[in-house]
Amino acid sequence: MPVETDVLVVGTGPAGASAALFLATYGTRVVVVTKYSRLSQDPRAHITNQRALETMRDMGVEDTLMALATPWELMGTTTFCTSLAGEELGRIPSWGTDPARHADYQLASPCTMLDAPQTITEPVMVKAAQDRGATVRFDTEYLRHVQDDEGVTTTVRDRLSGLEYEIRSKYLVGADGARSKVAADLELPYEGPGAVGGALGIVFKADLTHLVAHRPSVLYWMLQPGAEKEGVGLGVLRMIKPWTEWMLMWGYAVADGPPELTDEFVRELAVGLVGRDDFEMEVLSGSPWTVNHHFATTIARGRVFCAGDAVHRHPPTNGLGSNTSIQDSYNLAWKLAHVIDGAAGPALLESYDAERAPIARQVVERANQSIADTGRIMAALELTDTTDTEALERQLALRRAPGPEGDKVRAAVREAIAYKAYEFDAHGVEHNQRYASSAVVPDGTDMPPYRRDHQLYAQPTTWPGAKLPHAWVTRGGREVSTLDLVGKGRFAVVTGVGGEAWLDAAASLGAERGLDITPVAIGPGLPYDDPYGTWADLREIADGGCLLVRPDCYVAARHLEAPGDGAQEWLAGALDQVLGRR
Repeated sequence: MPVETDVLVVGTGPAGASAALFLATYGTRVVVVTKYSRLSQDPRAHITNQRALETMRDMGVEDTLMALATPWELMGTTTFCTSLAGEELGRIPSWGTDPARHADYQLASPCTMLDAPQTITEPVMVKAAQDRGATVRFDTEYLRHVQDDEGVTTTVRDRLSGLEYEIRSKYLVGADGARSKVAADLELPYEGPGAVGGALGIVFKADLTHLVAHRPSVLYWMLQPGAEKEGVGLGVLRMIKPWTEWMLMWGYAVADGPPELTDEFVRELAVGLVGRDDFEMEVLSGSPWTVNHHFATTIARGRVFCAGDAVHRHPPTNGLGSNTSIQDSYNLAWKLAHVIDGAAGPALLESYDAERAPIARQVVERANQSIADTGRIMAALELTDTTDTEALERQLALRRAPGPEGDKVRAAVREAIAYKAYEFDAHGVEHNQRYASSAVVPDGTDMPPYRRDHQLYAQPTTWPGAKLPHAWVTRGGREVSTLDLVGKGRFAVVTGVGGEAWLDAAASLGAERGLDITPVAIGPGLPYDDPYGTWADLREIADGGCLLVRPDCYVAARHLEAPGDGAQEWLAGALDQVLGRR
């Protein structure tokens, strides 16, 4: 007899682990399989942005992650130099740590930025998923699947015994990484050139406190001979644990294959990037990886859905990888849960592809553009490459020289480094994702135009298809975020003074349909007050208007004014469309 479950998830990376956490929290039966014997020991993806942390806050594990991660204040003096001990070309405040940008981040979310490698995030998510009922099977390899009208039959192999067996599920989620066999079996269509470079990732321990603690950052970028070839644009030392554990990144030509990681070779690279040899190091691991430019234009077929690196493959620039993977699963999980428990029709699941496939393209192109943008530093120094070390030294010396030529180079280098804000402070890329699908009900208004650069700056709006804005409101005098009032696997109706009809309609429809709809009333004399007036400034509806908010905290529908006698009819119609029942 096959193992039976509602959802089978293949993979325990950020997409798979978070999918298991979300589904288990929603009460959906979920089995997770991975061919590996343990969770990742490679601290790859590490930047944890506000939107990803908001999902963890919704799941109740935000505090656990914050206690384990490197805090926000140590993340952001990204330094460009010839080596850690060498000449600095410049610094750029990053991830919202600049006072000029910090308020933007604080206004956008109740959550901070964190540096939390996969070695932290995956165990937290998987343990929480297991605590809530998820079954996780290690050493279990996905082999193939077959769909039918009622579900999916997946064949797996126990890698310890060699036994093959079947898992029967209603739906299958392929979160099995950049070499996804699930995606290959689905024959998903991809665009992009594919592998565009090679990079080495070498993890080592070394106490470099004296070289970096005065300019705390997660990334230090080195302009050295050969550094711009392949890889991520320059040589990199990435902090894993301040300031004693590091990842060294260095490019290699994919066509030539990765170099042999001998002790001598690794030490030479490390000494070059550090800029001195008076330190001890312990190498923990080393492996090559591919810099990809590849995204799926369709990310689901039938009852099988793919998420994470399976559908968006790109370099770590911008720190978008694990964050986007978690968002994929957050978008999908509530839809699966509602369809499985009968609250929604199967048509709801079609919105996953419509909403997340465009995001896959966006993040892949943004991350690869950031590598190209690093070339501006070379151009500022009037260099085409670093093979001529004499020319490199000459241009660096010119940057220090008085006179018009030096002025020109200095100004160009400053401008080139400042432009890297599109990698290290791309707050809008994270927060300005807008969905258009059958799970969003247009209200007849145009999307508000962006007042500032839409990649750099978050712009909150309640326009249908946007994430509900964060604002601090109060209950009993205590502050609570508007994002804390919604989510948790449930729809919510948000209104204010004069919106009682919306709350009555939500209660009536919820009872009628077996759907738990959270009532949220904000205003004087209501359960939540708006003492700062911030929510009134952000809500873009009248006091008696209504926002229907999805379980993933996105605005599904909006009624700008008080309802009159039509509250129940409007809300029923909006729910029917969003839930795929029309």
